[in-house]
Amino acid sequence: MFEGNEIAVQQGLQPLKFQPLNFKVGVFGIGLEAYWSQFEGLKDRLEGYLGQVETQLRSFHPEVLNLGLIDTIDKAFDAGKTFKTAGVDIIFLYVSTYALSATVLPVIRKANVPVIVLNLAPEQAIDYKSFNDMQDRVKQTGTWLAYCSSCSVPELANVFQRANLKFHQVTGLLKPEDPCWDEVEAWVQAARVANVLEHNRMGCMGHYYSGMLDIYTDCTRQLATFGGHMELLEVEELATLRDAVNSEEIEARLKLFDGLFDIQEDCLAEDLKRAARTSVALDQMATKYKLGSIAYYYKGTGNAANEEAISSIILGNSLLTARGIPVAGEYEIKNVQAMKIMDAFGAGGSFSEFYAMDYKDDVVLLGHDGPGHIRIAEGKIKVRPLRVYHGKVGSGLSIEMMVKNGPVTLLSIVEKDAGLLLLVAEGHSVAGPILEIGNTNSRYKFEGGIRNFVEAWNSHGPAHHCAIGIGHLAHKIKKLGAILDIPVVQVC
Repeated sequence: MFEGNEIAVQQGLQPLKFQPLNFKVGVFGIGLEAYWSQFEGLKDRLEGYLGQVETQLRSFHPEVLNLGLIDTIDKAFDAGKTFKTAGVDIIFLYVSTYALSATVLPVIRKANVPVIVLNLAPEQAIDYKSFNDMQDRVKQTGTWLAYCSSCSVPELANVFQRANLKFHQVTGLLKPEDPCWDEVEAWVQAARVANVLEHNRMGCMGHYYSGMLDIYTDCTRQLATFGGHMELLEVEELATLRDAVNSEEIEARLKLFDGLFDIQEDCLAEDLKRAARTSVALDQMATKYKLGSIAYYYKGTGNAANEEAISSIILGNSLLTARGIPVAGEYEIKNVQAMKIMDAFGAGGSFSEFYAMDYKDDVVLLGHDGPGHIRIAEGKIKVRPLRVYHGKVGSGLSIEMMVKNGPVTLLSIVEKDAGLLLLVAEGHSVAGPILEIGNTNSRYKFEGGIRNFVEAWNSHGPAHHCAIGIGHLAHKIKKLGAILDIPVVQVC
């Protein structure tokens, strides 16, 4: 999945997954039963093509339910029930030849999941000379019908539109090297991410950072849009779990820290032990509540145990983030959703905000205090001691990292009166000096320059945080938006 830093993998930092992925892909082909007795070998030929489609889909995801060629109304009713019972998340409809829309509508209505219409020809073109040299007009027609997939697509589009059923199309060739299969794979990945969100349990620990009006969100709308569950957690529980961590667990975690991080010489041994204790407790909390993401913030009111837990949380949160449980500070629920999306796409998801504009090099510096994503770091992450967490309680150890140089995608979940919006930008993380202040921060370039990027980005009213993942993912995020029925805006 990740193409970034493999230090975490080398150290045996395995993902923590408490909800097993129960994601299934459905596929069926369509044909016209009347053809089979008229054109010898046509059905076998089309079933062979459908088999090729299944093979390609299985190369993207192993759980594929193929219901074969649906060529009668009875089969259509049965197929809809089967897909519904099996709980498929997305259906690929392979149009093998002309077929009646009446054999499709019952399937899609009953299954009630996104449908992708595959308009795929077996070859680039019919061999006209060989075709026209055939002496048997029946054989000619049977051969033509094997190339006739595009004939039914307008009919299906008409019926889907009138039935108020959303559908999407992929047009190309059956051959696996055809670029259309990149689109198919992107649809599979987007549907898989939607499934991850549907079953995600987000831990919300503490409270909002007072006064950050942009990050306040409607949690019910979040759940209604993405699915999942929010577990409201108390900092006191984390502090209680810390008290029960034993010395052996602390020593084991310290060894993990030493392998994963570039720990600077001015880090105190006592601070590392505090961070190790909290990290073990965080793992226990994540396990107890089967968490898939966490948003947290705690202001502190003089409770020493609580403040000790929160001020030593950054390294443990970085480990959780690397293991598929992204963590966002400042109780940024919207942004940890964006981070979870990035992580589910295998792109990481670094918690970021605008740090500075560098007009000399035409780059924007983005980063944040708190946890970093080890798997998408450029080199080994540094651990530095901070005498003060700016704007927050306490002091302790912090993470300093740069996102892996290369293509990146920014994602923000924007809350508007009419609902949610996915705001996307593609750019590049580039080498150069960063602020060595114990925070995550990187240098980013954007097509059209930073002035245009910043103005375009801000014009859509995002919160000041965003998630940054490696690779260019806008085309996949747009498909996720289509599946979840959320508008997607790409500014660059």
